Amino acid sequence: MGAAFIVLEGLDGCGKSTQAKALVHRLEQAGHAVLHTREPGGTPVGERIRGILLDRTLGEIDPRCEVFLYQAARAQIASAVIRPALEAGTSVVCERWHYATMAYQTAAHDGAAAGAPAEMVSETAAWATAGTEPDRAILLELPDTERDQRMGADLDRIEARGSTYRQRVGAVYRRIFEGDPERFRIVSAEGTIEAVHERVWEAVHDLV
Repeated sequence: MGAAFIVLEGLDGCGKSTQAKALVHRLEQAGHAVLHTREPGGTPVGERIRGILLDRTLGEIDPRCEVFLYQAARAQIASAVIRPALEAGTSVVCERWHYATMAYQTAAHDGAAAGAPAEMVSETAAWATAGTEPDRAILLELPDTERDQRMGADLDRIEARGSTYRQRVGAVYRRIFEGDPERFRIVSAEGTIEAVHERVWEAVHDLV
């Protein structure tokens, strides 16, 4: 297997982190060098920005500011972590990529007149990533009630926007992932961790 860039996407509570760790473990057991990271985050700069974006005490942030913060963190991880790893022959499993910003920031939430313009999100993402795109992106989907139960009561600034907002985000995610069946896969996150992992593996095994 050559170095592959694999992204796991989905709404909060769908099990991205758990499935990313399981996928990394399986690839490592097969003898592959793999880097597991997340965004926003994955670098000292990105983690600082993540703290700002998720801090409920800051209240609402202007949609343009919010998009630029996400893209700033993304630019840093793309240049400092992801591209160097791929160039060195190390595969990358990343929790979220710019599809998350398209889904979350273009969907209007309570108190906002509208989400960010999709064209602006797309253009700033292309510049931030310098064209770094995954070989495969997987959207994990889970019914609303089960996902909300997993999230619990301690919600960050984005999670606290509520279930109606998450439904809008989920609809945008699905449109994105239905638009590129060659690179994208939609995977059910229902069932045991092991069962979901097998579905994720089925979605990426052709890269191995």
